[in-house]
Amino acid sequence: MPKKAATESVLDLVRVRNIGIIAHIDAGKTTTTERVLYYAGRIHRMGEVHDGAATTDYMEQEKERGITITAAAVTAFWNGHQINVIDTPGHVDFTAEVQRSLRVLDGGVVVFDGVAGVEPQSETVWRQANEYRVPRICFVNKMDRIGADFQRCVDMIIDRLKGNPVVIQLPYGEGADFSGIIDLMKMDMATYGDDLGESMLRQPLPADIMEAAEAARAEMIEKIVETSEELTERYLSEEPISDEELVKALREATIAGTVQPVLCGSSLRNRGVQLLLDAVVDYLPSPLDVPPIQGVNPKNERAEERYPSDDEPLSALVFKIVTDPFVGRLAFFRVYSGVIYAGSMVLNTSKDRKERIGRVVRMFADRREDVTEVHAGDIAATLGLKDTFTGETLSAQGHPIVLENIKFPEPVIAVAIEPRTTADQDKMGIALAKLAEEDPTFVVQINEQTGQTLISGMGELHLEVLVDRLKREFKVDARVGKPRVSYRETITIPAQGEGRFVRQTGGSGQYGHAIIKVEPLPDDVKDEYIIEDKTVGGSIPKEYIKAVLDGMREAAQSGVIAGFPVVRFKASVIDGSYHEVDSSEMAFKIAGSMALKDSINRGKPILLEPFMRVEVIVPEIYAGDVISDLSARRAEIAGMETRIDGVASVKAHAPLGEMFGYATSLRNMSQGRGSFTMEFVQHRPAPESVIEAVIRGGG
Repeated sequence: MPKKAATESVLDLVRVRNIGIIAHIDAGKTTTTERVLYYAGRIHRMGEVHDGAATTDYMEQEKERGITITAAAVTAFWNGHQINVIDTPGHVDFTAEVQRSLRVLDGGVVVFDGVAGVEPQSETVWRQANEYRVPRICFVNKMDRIGADFQRCVDMIIDRLKGNPVVIQLPYGEGADFSGIIDLMKMDMATYGDDLGESMLRQPLPADIMEAAEAARAEMIEKIVETSEELTERYLSEEPISDEELVKALREATIAGTVQPVLCGSSLRNRGVQLLLDAVVDYLPSPLDVPPIQGVNPKNERAEERYPSDDEPLSALVFKIVTDPFVGRLAFFRVYSGVIYAGSMVLNTSKDRKERIGRVVRMFADRREDVTEVHAGDIAATLGLKDTFTGETLSAQGHPIVLENIKFPEPVIAVAIEPRTTADQDKMGIALAKLAEEDPTFVVQINEQTGQTLISGMGELHLEVLVDRLKREFKVDARVGKPRVSYRETITIPAQGEGRFVRQTGGSGQYGHAIIKVEPLPDDVKDEYIIEDKTVGGSIPKEYIKAVLDGMREAAQSGVIAGFPVVRFKASVIDGSYHEVDSSEMAFKIAGSMALKDSINRGKPILLEPFMRVEVIVPEIYAGDVISDLSARRAEIAGMETRIDGVASVKAHAPLGEMFGYATSLRNMSQGRGSFTMEFVQHRPAPESVIEAVIRGGG
């Protein structure tokens, strides 16, 4: 490729922003994205979520439910900058969509409801953004609603999220009185001359707000100069600091993740979105501002890094697969270095297989725009990849690199599914496989004992949506059983077990013998289990150790109480014996499996049940009934808050097994005025009554 074109492309990278809009359900992410597209001139009419007309909520299930289910990618242009926006779901059942989006984004806009403040899923997405080190700005939305409280929201970002917010805007009035946005950088006020928010007017600050604005600006300057030694010295010496220097320092601190600028507005009323776009350009990073992507060279297992330049060898991460009924399988990818060309050959380094790039398209929600090439720092999709799935790396054939995969949470709920007719049988298998390719938190298994097909996911809504897609997109009519909880098993005491597999047949026999020690893992260890070799003196030959470890891993998939996976344990192979002639890999694999089962049996195994963090929002008059009902479901009540608007927020930790059908109970209890969110927290020991029910098959 000519050097000139590459340089132009790198210059363009300064003007690229890859951002995600993340928040709790119903904070206004999709409405905000819709306004971004409108003001950027990508759409000519704003669609509303409640009408099922939002651009990024294009699936039938999204339109009907008024929620975002799948992350949608759109591209907008603002002040000479290209902004690739991913609108993510807020419902915890679709948390994988947020996770994979954050993995490939450079920055995030966290939207908060001005009335509710920081909500449970706000905490989850904030935690995920911390994990992926994504710089972010905060947008306090819905400032026009009764009960909106900007300062309370900022305080909650500090208290609950342990954030470091820098307030750069203040609302002029709150609730019905919200009529303008005070810009603390420019010390003026933005008001709007029309309902569509297109004629934004800048005017001097009203006298009644001047004192508060000056105090807020002084606080803002203090927080910004704290991030720079040079500015701190100048500030203490009372030297003047220009607004340009403040913006530059705030940008650097935001990109470093030490502060988060806070803005405000009302997306539904078309207030503050243009200023938000300005802030995205001013404070969030371009692909050149983030550290180079790191990976491993599969040939020598050495760490390597790639810079965001067209001149570097190609490295791209596939972060999402979508099965499109019209064009087939779409693979979304982010190019970290080099250029992807339509029709070129690349290497899937995760599997060491060559792939041909078919059509390359830039996505605009569900619409596609063909392009011939995608440069470093950009996000696009391709058709025609056969063996490439979520989390896998594409690289130049002569320069392989494997980028870090994306980790997803384990499913917590399962249901049995069966086709209504034999004609649906084959179609169902193909359709479930396609859905599982798309969604890493959706798992399809065949129960060996019963022959039933089990589908597992992140919650009732998650599975309900997938079954609905089976019927609509794949025309498969299926019956679904009642939900089952994904329990786990673990041990409570250290133990030692033995597995001896000896078979004498006509010719050579089979001989494998392993002794292993198991011990419980502390709760703060993230690994599900640790399996290692601690043998000495060649009691088991090196070539058989892998077989023993494989057998142990297989055995860990089904425990001894009720066949659920065993977690939170460390198992070490400490001894064993072999036979010169009869030993084989298969014999040692079986011995490893037997030894793990034996040691778990001796380790006083217990059943673990998933506990969920539950938040119920109801009018205050129903709070007592909600607390009583949750207590009857074995929930631990963590607290209750009452808001200005007469709404109570009840927080609790509850076992998932007791929460099935809760939506209906809450509807009846609150006359349809309550809502709730549920998020997996941890597995905890189950009581005897639950263990008995699970063993009897009632789990």
